[in-house]
Amino acid sequence: MIGSSFSLLHLALSAIILPLMLSVTETETETTPYDDAELYDVVFEQLDYGLDYYLQLARAAGGPILDLACGTGRVMLPCLSAGLEVDGVDLSASMLARLREKASAKGFQPRLWQASMASFALERRYALIMIPFNAFVHNLTVDDQIGTLSRCREHLQPGGLLAFDAFFPGTGIITAPENTRVLETEVLHPKTGLPVRLFDTRSFDRVEQRQFSKVEIEMIDSHGRVASTHTSHTVVRWIYKTEMELLMRASGFAQWGIFGGFDRRALRLETDGMVVEAWNSNPGHVRGHQGDTASGQEHRAIAEKHDVDKRDVGRNNK
Repeated sequence: MIGSSFSLLHLALSAIILPLMLSVTETETETTPYDDAELYDVVFEQLDYGLDYYLQLARAAGGPILDLACGTGRVMLPCLSAGLEVDGVDLSASMLARLREKASAKGFQPRLWQASMASFALERRYALIMIPFNAFVHNLTVDDQIGTLSRCREHLQPGGLLAFDAFFPGTGIITAPENTRVLETEVLHPKTGLPVRLFDTRSFDRVEQRQFSKVEIEMIDSHGRVASTHTSHTVVRWIYKTEMELLMRASGFAQWGIFGGFDRRALRLETDGMVVEAWNSNPGHVRGHQGDTASGQEHRAIAEKHDVDKRDVGRNNK
């Protein structure tokens, strides 16, 4: 069964797990997990958040898949191991280099491109585009949000699916204490077995809907002392449910679903997550011609094909 849980920990980790595809604030002397892809994998490689969901979609896609913001391959590599055809796009050269190394060790040579999610341009069209682990919230402006969604729609095959997860900005998240250093997770280094600790210090701009994080990754020595600290600063922008509906309309999607978790339950509680699925169409496939929405029968057929809760599937009536 696909997991559906969401927590502040998932939010905190998602704010830093991916190299910012659009913007990042950091001092010139700081070492970031994005620059050191091996360190990144020490903390995040074994994280399974959303993995079953995306792997299930990939297996059902029936065609080529694009992993947008693919990082070091946390989702891509299991898909490749399942015999699926997956390409990747990421902004970070070091992350892509790490992914190539790991893929090669497993006998894979995926096609990878270094590009921004808001402006990537590939010749290929995909049956599935996935943006895992809240990477979409690194779009800090409406232009970037619409740019990313539009690029995805343009790169989908007729009837293709875009799927991504984001967090719902409930009060438990956006009213959390500010400027307080919080231990978010602790893992054991895969080579030394020693602790690695991740701390997050957050602040908010609630008008601009932005969360700012100072992230510190501490390496602990055999005496329990901090041997080194790796610091980075990141920014994410949260999105409300009806705001997401407007973004889907503005980006030209014909149909979409906005759900409360990976199990596709209805988004009804502010403690829910946010999972979005959107389908591309072309004349003669879902819509008869530009401007006409899908018929009720076509709407139900597409929803049933992807096994979604039809109560939360929207259509573009522009």
